[in-house]
Amino acid sequence: MPFNYRNFPRVFALVVLLMGSLLPLAHAEEDDYDDDGGGRFAVASNAKWKTECGACHVAFPPRLLPAESWRVMMSGLDKHFGTDASLDAATAREIGTFLEKQSGGGKHAFSGKPVLRITDTSWFKREHDEVPARVWKNPKVKTPANCTACHLQAERGNYGERNIRIPK
Repeated sequence: MPFNYRNFPRVFALVVLLMGSLLPLAHAEEDDYDDDGGGRFAVASNAKWKTECGACHVAFPPRLLPAESWRVMMSGLDKHFGTDASLDAATAREIGTFLEKQSGGGKHAFSGKPVLRITDTSWFKREHDEVPARVWKNPKVKTPANCTACHLQAERGNYGERNIRIPK
């Protein structure tokens, strides 16, 4: 059957519409961390969270963990990854409430237990699967949790690939 050029505009429009309608499905499997697809997280602000959590490490965007993970973490600050990060009750309550309200979805805890390390989430592993092991051993990086070593705008919630510089 020969190609009918009269129907080409209709067929072309139909193909474009179908492809456009399938586009949202391409992102349906992605975790809900990245608001705009550019590695930027909407980072709500709380002065105590920024001060207390940011005193030892970057104040991680709350969306990187689900609410249950933040609840468990805030209830164990006396043993916060080998450090006593205890806070007075009022400050802990304020920060905990903030983290829970701004938390991400619950897609991380496949084992049934809350994930406490952002570096253990499937999202983090997928985003960093191309990073060679030698990068994590670099004295300027030290650990995968040291986001600011490579992500130049991590403090602003921008983890986009355009703002990455791997230390030499």
